Amino acid sequence: MEQNRNWGCEAVFYQIYPLGLCGAPFANDGIQEHRILKVIDWAEHIAKCGCNAVYFSPVFESDTHGYDTRDYCKIDVRLGTNEDFKRVVDALHENGIRVVLDGVFNHVGRGFPQFRDVCEKKWDSPYRDWFITNFDGNSCYNDGFWYEGWEGHYELVKLNLRNPAVVSHILDAVRFWVEYFGIDGIRLDVAYSLDFDFLRTLRRFTDSLRPDLLLIGELLHGDYSRWVNPEMLHSATNYECYKGLYSSFNSLNMFEICHSLKNRFGPEQWCMYRGLHLLCFVDNHDVTRIASILSNPAHLPLVYTMLFGMPGIPCIYYGSEWGARAEKKDGDPALRPCFEKPEFNELTALISRLAEAHKSCKALCYGDIKIPVLTNQQCILQRDFEGERVFVAINASDQPYTAHFDAGYGLADDFVTGGTHDFGGGSLLEPMSCHIWRCK
Repeated sequence: MEQNRNWGCEAVFYQIYPLGLCGAPFANDGIQEHRILKVIDWAEHIAKCGCNAVYFSPVFESDTHGYDTRDYCKIDVRLGTNEDFKRVVDALHENGIRVVLDGVFNHVGRGFPQFRDVCEKKWDSPYRDWFITNFDGNSCYNDGFWYEGWEGHYELVKLNLRNPAVVSHILDAVRFWVEYFGIDGIRLDVAYSLDFDFLRTLRRFTDSLRPDLLLIGELLHGDYSRWVNPEMLHSATNYECYKGLYSSFNSLNMFEICHSLKNRFGPEQWCMYRGLHLLCFVDNHDVTRIASILSNPAHLPLVYTMLFGMPGIPCIYYGSEWGARAEKKDGDPALRPCFEKPEFNELTALISRLAEAHKSCKALCYGDIKIPVLTNQQCILQRDFEGERVFVAINASDQPYTAHFDAGYGLADDFVTGGTHDFGGGSLLEPMSCHIWRCK
């Protein structure tokens, strides 16, 4: 199932939740502040981390958290103006960083003008078929009619993506994003809820508009290849491996994540996602930060090394690169904080080296996966592509471990330590250590 290559295959992503980072109030107060310009001051840090793409969570006018859109073509007043965001995109591009926007196309907020028109005019509204409505019922807001909300959240009004007028409205917005802001891709919110015909229409449209525009879908479960294929999406979020990344370390059971990787990305023809380039992460705006979920803080560098060494496109969530903590049980705003300025510490420096390894090694971007060494607390991944071989070595134990396997080479460069590794006589893994060896 080898997919056509796109720029995302060799990218390292940095995710920003702008309403949080920029310190905007949770509810839209209608007061315009030029907060989004703050991101310009972060561009150098993002590049220093080795990231060459930024994925922005919602930036367009909304009722509260961004996923309840009011206007697809207007930057949220809490963040600034369209001109402000154009400056941000230009600054990121100048630093060699591509820009991906959150496309929230499954639903809108109750402040969406077309929905407000239905609330006012009911059956007489020309927009009544933009949504999935029933005028024989009532909503929990006592609107005088029933409508479908996303997964029972009635502040999120589900769009009728079978209505050509709705699809046209969305495609017009996408054209504006590409032609005015110059964006490089779209992350499709709750892509698992989107109509397949809509996704095919969107892909045809973006291919004609800008053939290298990247489409990444938010998928949780199911067969990702139903969405990620030449007719629909280029990539999707790899939630299937997300849990295994942290729980393998918490339970000291490397078999969990390695089983998932081998059975989904291995060289065998039957592997589900062989050839797919999925967006991989250890945390994001919806889940507990990795520094808070790991039982042993010493495993933090190791889990990032696994992230950058496994098949897929690595994505870093703002703040987590220096070990910021937050737990889901404290609410979504806790996961999406304001930071006055970025930090750069030992963990950040490691992530920067890992990012450079990913971008410079074709085997890390396109290689298959074998696992020559696997125990409860140690594993070594082997990635091969067009004559290049890379090993990703993890020792999650507090004791040293010597791995004996046939590397096929005598020496390797170590991206983590910067030194040279000699495979002769066995490969010593120090306690709580991680390595990426490129053979030579």
